[in-house]
Amino acid sequence: MREAPAGARSQTATASPRGSGAPAGPTASVVRARPGGNLAVERARRRRRELRVVLVLAAAVVVVAALSLAVGAYSLSVADLLRTLTGQGSRSENFIVFTLRMPRFVLAVLVGVAFSLAGAVFQSVLRNPLASPDIIGVTGGASAAAVFGMLMLGFGGLATSFAAFGGAVVVAAAIYLLAWRGGVVGYRFVLIGVGVAFMVQGLLAYLLSRADLRDAQDALVWLVGSVSGARWVDIGVVAALLAVLLPVLWVLSGRLRTLQLGDDTARSLGVRVESSRLALLALAVALAAVATAAVGPLAFVAFVAAPIARRITRTGGLALLPAALVGALITTVADFAAQHLLPGALQLPAGIVTGAIGAPYLLWLLATSNKSGKGA
Repeated sequence: MREAPAGARSQTATASPRGSGAPAGPTASVVRARPGGNLAVERARRRRRELRVVLVLAAAVVVVAALSLAVGAYSLSVADLLRTLTGQGSRSENFIVFTLRMPRFVLAVLVGVAFSLAGAVFQSVLRNPLASPDIIGVTGGASAAAVFGMLMLGFGGLATSFAAFGGAVVVAAAIYLLAWRGGVVGYRFVLIGVGVAFMVQGLLAYLLSRADLRDAQDALVWLVGSVSGARWVDIGVVAALLAVLLPVLWVLSGRLRTLQLGDDTARSLGVRVESSRLALLALAVALAAVATAAVGPLAFVAFVAAPIARRITRTGGLALLPAALVGALITTVADFAAQHLLPGALQLPAGIVTGAIGAPYLLWLLATSNKSGKGA
């Protein structure tokens, strides 16, 4: 037989990928480096896109802030608003901006962040798009406790907020214990939570039916959710609690990302699955309870913020900062719209607008889940 030329032999040896041992020479380094290089490029691209999304969302929040502070029964020009913000406004302008409008906007931002992050953690830990505190009964528990305190015990103000916080914690603990079967599975937790939510709604209906008409009307306004009447003292309490909870979430975000890979993978990576899940769920309950205690159960903010953030960042993983900004944008836009949708001095609660936003998304999610053959 004729011997192959030396150049052909070298090409054959280099191209034979599955012989004994790894291929030698520069070709091997290229083959090995290419997947890692592509992965690094993809990660950099995602970071750049997420940064752009964050900047756009932050700019949108700033625009809504300017509109919320300037537009109203007594409107301010851009020059008047800037002069007031720099401490050179008149007494009436200072009162309008710093006493009436700014507390309302700041509180809307804070509760939007809290609701959205609570929903993001619930949906990520339980790996279910329906796992939101307003769907599985956590905010319902807060509402029931607050309404019980208002109607039966004469609570008001801070006492109502404490009752709402306690109700959310108690209901969440009950759902967790009912869902425990040697561990917590997402679909079981969600189904039990939905059942508890229906029970809580029945309790609320009973309480409202037994109450005085005027007291029931006040309770209904709280149940819809509104940031009207916000005070700086309320903002201080919410901000202080978030200053404790948000760093804890940042510390636990690594475990949250690992849990998204599945329980078996998380265990193989050394994560204590159940203790991590319990800590993250407790953190999400605390975030939802703080927001609900401050403004009432703003419908669907926790439910839609994280999915919207994942869609616009084009990532299937965590997008906590975009989700927080989406939540802040939803609540501030909803409150601005609620103030100006109707003519005259009549204003709607912000919860009506957030409900109008979230309900179609829930219907769309259920419809697309059925079409794809997946259960909720």
